[in-house]
Amino acid sequence: MIHHLKGQLIEKNPTHVVIDCNGVGYFVHISLHTFSLLNSASEAISIYTHLQVKEDSQTLFGFMEKSERELFRLLISVSGIGASIARTMLSSLEPKNIMDAIASGDAATIQSIKGIGAKTAQRVILDLKDKVLKVFGEGEVFISQSNTNKEEALSALETLGFARKPAEKVVDKIMKETTDPTVETIIKLALKNL
Repeated sequence: MIHHLKGQLIEKNPTHVVIDCNGVGYFVHISLHTFSLLNSASEAISIYTHLQVKEDSQTLFGFMEKSERELFRLLISVSGIGASIARTMLSSLEPKNIMDAIASGDAATIQSIKGIGAKTAQRVILDLKDKVLKVFGEGEVFISQSNTNKEEALSALETLGFARKPAEKVVDKIMKETTDPTVETIIKLALKNL
């Protein structure tokens, strides 16, 4: 309903801003990423918005970048992720890092965000992987081949009966010491060290 706001930045906090648009002050919830892109208060700004309407409230979320708003909308479309968790995600990690983690299936990165458990992280990846690539395109999302190899190797090691945590430590060490290892190389080296 409200696409964007253009006005004077009256108040600036890490979690919200107040924007005066021709005498009407809008209280807008923001992420730390958007906060970091804002300059000082009392400047003219234009901010993209998302209006969330519930039975008992109407909440306005603001984003300096259109791509961050699109990512926010994708995140809240996932079952179990509300607007506050989506905002926490965008405050904990750069939007680019979240997109990369979703595109490459990096559940550990998504799970590192406060309030996101293993099941929710998997659901985010499952629900949004194709959408992130479709909305943002392959050029904007960097899928690290080594990260995909790492995940495949860990999956294989788990299938072989190794616990994920110790296997992950060994695989991380291999990834640091070896330049661009294949899945087979990672598994062979990990089996020697587990």
